[in-house]
Amino acid sequence: MTDEITLCCLLWAHPGKERDLTAYEDRVLDLLADHGATVVERVIRDQPVYTTDQGSAASRTAGRPVDPAARTDDHPVEVQVYRFPDQGTLERYLSDPHRVALAAERDRVIRRTELFPVRPRPRADVLSRPNRRPFPAFTG
Repeated sequence: MTDEITLCCLLWAHPGKERDLTAYEDRVLDLLADHGATVVERVIRDQPVYTTDQGSAASRTAGRPVDPAARTDDHPVEVQVYRFPDQGTLERYLSDPHRVALAAERDRVIRRTELFPVRPRPRADVLSRPNRRPFPAFTG
């Protein structure tokens, strides 16, 4: 059994601070390498947000952009997956003085964070199962 820790982080910005959130994350994620951790994946929400909710008033706009003034902030601005060799590495990263010094900036731009452990699943394992097809590419 390995001590490795893989985490998923969901980040929501304060209204109008989406670009500032990404800039903040650019800075703190650069510190991961100093602690032997790696970013496995980092994705940033495309604008505009599209809806596929068929069970609500939003169904009138299904598949079309939602007016930014009308949408709720249900979706994170960024989703990140990162890997730490062990719990000690994670703790050292969280207490890194450079990261801690940016706490006020974090509070200014990040409205909500959800952080939870995940387990990687090899893509080959998912695709090799009988009667399973990969998801088709999304088109805009």
